[in-house]
Amino acid sequence: MNKLILNVRIISPQKELFNGPATSVSSTNSEGKFDILPEHANFITLVQNSQITIRTGDGKNLNYTFPLAIIYSSINDVRIYTDLAITS
Repeated sequence: MNKLILNVRIISPQKELFNGPATSVSSTNSEGKFDILPEHANFITLVQNSQITIRTGDGKNLNYTFPLAIIYSSINDVRIYTDLAITS
């Protein structure tokens, strides 16, 4: 049986913080809690000071919290861009 996975990367301007397979990504945005699972529809959201949980294929939960992050999901690829600055 072939288990569906997500390919997840967390990218900051300085370095890549995570790159690997996961079964889900969860967090909270301004609308509430959400989960990204394999075969999820295209999705983009802004996350501010909310924990982002990545569930890896081996059952571990990796937790990250950033002041500001953009989460983008398309065709089982999830990109989390962080260390973003808001300029006026």
